[in-house]
Formats: sequence, C-alpha cells, structure tokens
Amino acid sequence: MQFADSDEDAGKKERRQAFLLRYIEQNQYMSLDEIASLCSVTTQTARRDITALERRGKLRRLHGGAVISVPLDPGVYRQRRVENAVGKEAIARKVAELLPDNASVFIDTGTTCEAIARALSIRRNLRVVTYSLRVATTLSENTDFTIAVPGGFIRNLDAAVFSENAQNFIRAFKFDYVIVAVSGIDDDGDIGDDDYAEVSAVRAAMQQASRVVLAIDSSKFHRRALVRLGSVSEMDIVVADVPPPPGLSTILEGGKTVYHVAAREQE
Repeated sequence: MQFADSDEDAGKKERRQAFLLRYIEQNQYMSLDEIASLCSVTTQTARRDITALERRGKLRRLHGGAVISVPLDPGVYRQRRVENAVGKEAIARKVAELLPDNASVFIDTGTTCEAIARALSIRRNLRVVTYSLRVATTLSENTDFTIAVPGGFIRNLDAAVFSENAQNFIRAFKFDYVIVAVSGIDDDGDIGDDDYAEVSAVRAAMQQASRVVLAIDSSKFHRRALVRLGSVSEMDIVVADVPPPPGLSTILEGGKTVYHVAAREQE
C-alpha cells in the first residue's frame, strides 16, 4: 500500500492512520521505518501520525515506533483496587521487609505496587524509578526517597506514564531490585500483562536488575495474560499471600526462585 507524503488532504491522512492501526493491531508493534516504508512517507510524517493517534488514545509510542493501546476497563480496574486488598497489603509489608535500606529500586504500576509504595515508609534512603505517578506520589508524601519518573502521556485510569523514550529512560539506571506486578500467572508458570507497553517497560528494567521480585496475590493465579513477560522460574523472589499451587511448586522445585508467603495481619 502506497501513500503520498506531500500536500496530502485530510482523507489521505485518515486512510493512512486507519491502515497503521490495523497493521499494529495485527502485529502489536510497528517501527517508524516500517511506517515510512509501507506508507511511502518520511519518518517525520510517520512520527506525526503516531503522535496524533496517541493523543486520540489509539496507540502508544515506544522508542522507534508504536504499539496498540489497550485501555483498561474502568470497572475492571476499580475491582482490582478492592480485590483481595488484605492479601495485597500483606504482600506489601513482606516486600518492604525484604528490601534493604539504601537500595536502588524499580517499581512497576498497579494496585499491588501502590500498596508496596505505602509499606516502604519503613525503609530509608531508597532510590526509586517508577512509571506510576500514584507510586511516586505516595513515596514523595511519606518518605525522603530520591524518585525518578519518565516523561510522557499519563493514563488517566491508573496514572501510569508512557512515552516512546520510557525504555531508554529506564535503561539509564541500574537496580538492586526490580519489583514486578502482573495481570496473571498461568498453569505453565508464564507471567504476563495485558498491555504490551507495560511489559516492554518492565523488561527494560529487568535487564538492569540484580534481583527481580514478583509481587502477586492469589487472584492472579490460573490467569493467562495477553502479553508474556517471562517465566516465574526466572524470578529471584516471589512474594504471594498463599502457597504456590501444586503445578507451580513443581515448576519452581530445584530452581533459583525463593518463594515467600506473606502473613496477613490477623494471623
């Protein structure tokens, strides 16, 4: 499919952008060079197209390209905020106990990580990178930690920040600990999320980490997420509110992963 890059009318631009959305929906990711080649436009025009589509909430820019935006359903996210809240608070306290003072830490987004941010007030002198404004705000109001966040567009639902440069921003740091929360862990031990951009950001952090901590509550077991992040056996530490299901125990047996069951307050 060919598109002209000069003196285009609104109809051409709309058709080109509709084509880009269809392509990215099918392939999950499209680079600026692919857009320029497939649409016969300059990379500057390609960049303007994905910027315009991002502003409309249709996709998200990543370094050198774009991914489809899969907005969370507000009702689902509100449910997550209250779903197994007691278990998430227990996990948060255990994660805070495991982290030493003076560590460099990456914190993922999501309701479990928001609980962890509240619990981290017991620590001292942490240096934190996060793309969750809620995590950053909680830490800034309750601690004297050094906190860094990438620039970009804010997702209103959960105050996560995304931009095409987020991965490069994250790769500029080295982390003692990376704290990961996921949408699900299936019976094969695969962990993941339903958002390609979130998985890409977390992967960038994991590549810079000495230890990766998976914080996961019981509501996430036996769930298969859309985008695979990795295997639970690749995690250094897992903190959950229940013991691992039998199949997961088999996957973890003899591996490097240390599994902690967080005690609930009433226990």
